[in-house]
Amino acid sequence: MSGFLTIVLIGLVFVIIYQIAKASEYSTVLRGEEKINRRVNRSMALLFLLFFVAGMIGIVICHNALSDKMLPVSASDHGVRYDSMLFTTLVVTGIVFVITQTLLFWFAFRYQSTEKRTSFFFPHNNKLELVWTTVPAIAMACLVAIGLRNWVRETSAPPKDSMVVEVVGKQFNWLIRYPGKDGVLGKRDFRKIDDANNILGLDWSDKDNMDDVIAQNGELHLVVNKPVSLIIGSRDVIHDVGLAHFRMKMDAVPGIVTTMWFTPTITSAKMKEITGNKDFVYEISCDQMCGKGHYSMRGTVIVETQEEYDAWMAKQQSYYALNNAPATPAAPAADSSAAPVQKTDSAKVLTMK
Repeated sequence: MSGFLTIVLIGLVFVIIYQIAKASEYSTVLRGEEKINRRVNRSMALLFLLFFVAGMIGIVICHNALSDKMLPVSASDHGVRYDSMLFTTLVVTGIVFVITQTLLFWFAFRYQSTEKRTSFFFPHNNKLELVWTTVPAIAMACLVAIGLRNWVRETSAPPKDSMVVEVVGKQFNWLIRYPGKDGVLGKRDFRKIDDANNILGLDWSDKDNMDDVIAQNGELHLVVNKPVSLIIGSRDVIHDVGLAHFRMKMDAVPGIVTTMWFTPTITSAKMKEITGNKDFVYEISCDQMCGKGHYSMRGTVIVETQEEYDAWMAKQQSYYALNNAPATPAAPAADSSAAPVQKTDSAKVLTMK
């Protein structure tokens, strides 16, 4: 019995020695892994810092490379205010971006984990929560206030001396209608729409329609430094009147009339000089996906002087005159007093032959 117990005890001693040896081996491996982890951690922290610097340099390079491809100066009074609002927003958010990202990447580098530094659990701080909630809220409130001010100006009633032009979207082009000498647009009725003779459904019983002009080539003619009020609609689906050079846009919704107004400040000819592009044209685009031909829904905006506009308008014929031209009079009937035309008897002719 004592011999059996001795064998068991010797076996247990060997097991204990084996477990101690394995533990020592595992400890050595872990110490090696810790060294590797610390080395990798230092490399990652350094890469964080290099990535931040490279990213900032990339932002500057991209800005310089693409700055000449940006839109030219705004060609409307509203647009100047919008550009100012955008610049303010970019400055405020840009400063916040640079500060927060600098701190983020610097802290990742400066306070990396080491054998002498352990993490500190920081669950809550009322003052810190108050600061980083209040400051962004105030900044956002200021930016929203600037945006609302500009929105109210855009959607306010236009000046009384404004031009009035109707812009109607139709897959896939723009229909532009101008009032005639009376300065009033006539009534429309969608039930009277006829693509052949009445593309906007003008009500011919309304005398105000008699002198209205619909531009045959879809050009939007505007007078420089004169406010214009756009009456916007759609014949089919939702479109969007996009006037990027004037920093304006408004949805064109079927069954609903929307409006916007602005004052163009730079003629088309002057903008060609500013951009150095002799082929430059202002564009009216559809900024709402409206079907398979959406890409082609583009028109031309021409900003000109009052004299040039009047000369162009004088050449235009009213839409009523174009589609309700008087019928060509019939040829006059033959004079009954004239001598009768002698008829030839075809049977006799054939017999003689």
